[in-house]
Amino acid sequence: MIDHNRNVEVERTEVSKHSDSSRVASTLIKYAAYIIIFFGFLYFLVKYVFPLF
Repeated sequence: MIDHNRNVEVERTEVSKHSDSSRVASTLIKYAAYIIIFFGFLYFLVKYVFPLF
């Protein structure tokens, strides 16, 4: 049997995504550094290691 008179409280949670600009900037700088190091390593291989073979 369904009781239509009971009081049901529904808890609503609001999910909002906050963008922290300093965190985004530091992540961007970190991955840019990874890419620069990677291409620097590739340049080193092509310029100095591959000519030895």
